[in-house]
Amino acid sequence: MDYANIYVERIRSLCETRSISINKLATMSNVKQSTLDNIMRGLTKNPRVKTLHKIALAFNMTLAEFLDFPTLNEYSFDDEEEDD
Repeated sequence: MDYANIYVERIRSLCETRSISINKLATMSNVKQSTLDNIMRGLTKNPRVKTLHKIALAFNMTLAEFLDFPTLNEYSFDDEEEDD
């Protein structure tokens, strides 16, 4: 799984377990629907920390709690190709 999809899967998983639609999450988090849609469709590869923080708060989590999950913790940037 690539880095951009890790956030998508985290958001999708939290929405499913809490029975929250992406549309409702946009309202709860005060993140524009288009911004959230771009993240979920993979068009936004590296969401801003401010955006992730708003999403975390909507799930009643700190940003640290939101980012603390096995898939992200086990991710290795060494496996990515450099775009420099």
